[in-house]
Amino acid sequence: MTFDFDTPIDRMGTYCTQWDYVQDRFGKAGLLPFTISDMDFAAPVPVMEALKARLEHPVLGYSRWNHDDFKSAIESWYQRRFDVQIDKDTIVYGPSVIYIIAKLIEKWSHAGDGVVFQTPAYDAFDKLVEGAGRRCVRNPLVKTEFGWEIDWDLLETQLAEADNTIFLLCSPHNPTGRVWQKEELQRIAELCDEHDVALISDEIHMDVSLKAHTPWTGFGMAQRWSLVTSASKSFNIPALNGAYAFIPEDKARNDYLFKLKEVDGLSSPSILGVIGMMAAYNHGEAWLNALNAYVRESHELVRDTLSLFPELNYVVPDATYLAWIDLSPLNLDMQKLQGDLIEHFNVAIMDGSVYGESGKGYVRLNLGCPRSKVEAGLKALVGAVKRQR
Repeated sequence: MTFDFDTPIDRMGTYCTQWDYVQDRFGKAGLLPFTISDMDFAAPVPVMEALKARLEHPVLGYSRWNHDDFKSAIESWYQRRFDVQIDKDTIVYGPSVIYIIAKLIEKWSHAGDGVVFQTPAYDAFDKLVEGAGRRCVRNPLVKTEFGWEIDWDLLETQLAEADNTIFLLCSPHNPTGRVWQKEELQRIAELCDEHDVALISDEIHMDVSLKAHTPWTGFGMAQRWSLVTSASKSFNIPALNGAYAFIPEDKARNDYLFKLKEVDGLSSPSILGVIGMMAAYNHGEAWLNALNAYVRESHELVRDTLSLFPELNYVVPDATYLAWIDLSPLNLDMQKLQGDLIEHFNVAIMDGSVYGESGKGYVRLNLGCPRSKVEAGLKALVGAVKRQR
């Protein structure tokens, strides 16, 4: 099968956050955006066909997620994709990954407790941790010439502190694109067990992976853990809403479901979200494989283009369609760079400082788009850099 990722699709006028509302973040309308992490590609044909078939029925009433079709699609996906057997009875639904994580943080910690996570980090982590009245405990990753590594000594010190009660793992890591190896995950599990720290693994980027991804399955850890994810990123269906998690501990799972239904009134899912996810997992794997190959080539284009600057060493990441580009060796004025990108090149690229102190000197370029758009973004970035050299 062949898939067309090259033909641009006009998203203007669709109430699209990335295109229609770019002015909200960058102060100017009409910019070519490489911003939030959704893609400019059409969702897979089997997903669109399933959605259209459901919309042929004129009644859109309340629905359910807790049925075998939904859970079996997830079970089968993990068997085929990762060679992992999951327990369907541990699956729960949620309206979003962030919602589920927030509820688990409430469950497994107290006000004032620390939540450890690795930085640079998706900025929503800071917001949801602080919004819950917990403390952000940042564990900076260490950059090497080959990629990103964990500072194990610092991590153990942080996990050993009695009032740090949760480790929020991002796997694969956003924005660096690091895929954690099984041995690393095993070591994390042992540290969390030793220091009585619960673990929540955010795996929303697990399917756009250029190296083999290992889902979090506890690795012998006591039962206070959860894997939280969605098909939304990998199949470009975030507007349909919907996520899921594995929560193996019975009490934690039942407490979560009580919050979902009885307290927050969110147990009736978007039926289109449920159908979209099932169609993606049941029939979208060939499309996803082609997407990953296309994304790899775009990362290689970034690497080859940035070789114009010998000081830079862009390494193709293990995962994600996000290029995390370290410009710090060039000693640029990053504020001026952003101004030039917007005013002189009409392009919006995320400044790395959005992802915390350790993101300063970086930009994050969304490669989930046709190659012609990637080329335009890189041309603008190179041009903006050259204005300071």
